[in-house]
Amino acid sequence: MGKSYSLYEAKAKFSEVVRKVREGKRVVISYRGEAVAEIRPIEQSPACLSDSLAQMESEGILSGPAACEGNLYPLVSKPGALKRFLESRE
Repeated sequence: MGKSYSLYEAKAKFSEVVRKVREGKRVVISYRGEAVAEIRPIEQSPACLSDSLAQMESEGILSGPAACEGNLYPLVSKPGALKRFLESRE
C-alpha cells in the first residue's frame, strides 16, 4: 500500500499526491483517522477480448469453462416454443 494522507494534507499537497500516483503508487485518503478513499493509477485495459478474459481469470473474477457431463437435450419438447414466446412478448 502507498502513503496515507489526511484529507487536509491531501488538499494541501495535491500535486504531490498526483505525482505519487503517476509513479504507480497508491495513495490512501483518511478522514478523522479512518481510510475513506484510495487514489490509484488507471489500469490500461487489454487490447482484445481474449486478453480481457485471461486477466479476469487470473484475478479470480471468472473461471474457465466447466466440463460438460452427459448429453445435452432441449428443454422444450414442443416445436415453435420460442416463436410463441416471442409473439406473446409483443
